[in-house]
Amino acid sequence: MQEDLGRTATYTLPCNDCVHVVEFSPFDCGAASSLIAYTENQHVVVGTCRFKEEDMEVDGFDFTILRVFMHGVRADALAWSPESRLDKLPQMIRFCTASADKKLRLFTSDLQKLNEVKVMEGHTSYINHVVFEPTEGKQIASVSDDHTCRVWDLEGNESVLFRLWSPGVTVCWHPVEMFKLMVAEKKGTIRFYNLITQQAILSLDSGQMPLMSADWCLKNTIKVGAVVGSDWVIWDITRSSYPQDKRPVHLDKARLFRWSRANENLFATTGCPGKFHFQLLVSFCSITFQPVMIGSAVVGSGLSWHRTLPLCVIGGDRKLSFWMTEM
Repeated sequence: MQEDLGRTATYTLPCNDCVHVVEFSPFDCGAASSLIAYTENQHVVVGTCRFKEEDMEVDGFDFTILRVFMHGVRADALAWSPESRLDKLPQMIRFCTASADKKLRLFTSDLQKLNEVKVMEGHTSYINHVVFEPTEGKQIASVSDDHTCRVWDLEGNESVLFRLWSPGVTVCWHPVEMFKLMVAEKKGTIRFYNLITQQAILSLDSGQMPLMSADWCLKNTIKVGAVVGSDWVIWDITRSSYPQDKRPVHLDKARLFRWSRANENLFATTGCPGKFHFQLLVSFCSITFQPVMIGSAVVGSGLSWHRTLPLCVIGGDRKLSFWMTEM
């Protein structure tokens, strides 16, 4: 790591409580605003962010709260629905959360009178990740420490159950082919499933454990990345089931891996909070896999990329921190 790359956040947003999860909507919600949600101990805050890099009329960045949703218990994972929209009436906000009480909660609001919460039960242990089917948004997938991946409809009915070999840590949906699902397991294996046949069609092996987080590059779906131990690992799924490259990145254990949505060669990783400062590392896929930015925070959680800008956000102690990457 090059210490001169380290710098403070481009923008910060004060929050009322410690932030546990933060997610930009990966979908075009209309207008020039980006939907963003973050979870505090009892609430989910939903708003829009605009940045001067995308709107010349904005001085720095502008955040507007749309609604604060009472959640009751802490939400540790959140996924946006592609049905969320702000450019048509009635407006629609839809997202799903996962909590330590082993339940999923589906929130639907028109930001006026309609405010619905549907609770989905079935997992028997901690739920680590949740995602919407990205084309129509009529299905939700979740993975858990109970060694299962489950697929639900919007009524809370469980339609598919995959038995895993270890705790499921990440689930990703193919951006176009809605019958393909990627599931990453803590023991270091990533499998791709066909939802029609309900069979595994491909598997990847990191060769080590624990695998803490993985991501499918949705701009180029032959790329898969993950963090395992203190390393990041990257696969080209057309070449081999073993990683194309791996590098040690965090002094302590790595925690999250996320591909940029704006640039298929850009990805970010975070370290686990511990004796070292929580670190954010942004790297560029080139021959040298050069780190382009290092940020740090005393406490941090969550990691998400803006839909169109090379900008990522992490949560922290009563704040959100945004880093703009200059390529």
